[in-house]
Amino acid sequence: MPDIRQLVPGQCYRVVRAFTDHDGGQHPVGETWVFEDSKFVPYHDGLTLHVSVHGMPQIYRLQWLPEEQGALIEHFTDYVVTC
Repeated sequence: MPDIRQLVPGQCYRVVRAFTDHDGGQHPVGETWVFEDSKFVPYHDGLTLHVSVHGMPQIYRLQWLPEEQGALIEHFTDYVVTC
């Protein structure tokens, strides 16, 4: 199972526990995407995942704070697995 710090570019991932990203985007169980890259901005505790969904680039923004997506980031393998 993937650790968010060890996502592999070009690898397919599948959501197994629904979550909401920082922008309010819903990511339901069964959603799949291909990981491309990630960026972390420590000043804002921001983590951006660059992925591809059906060949279209997408950006999933997360915030590493307890009241935001902290639990998702810290327990990523509970939410997302490799395809």
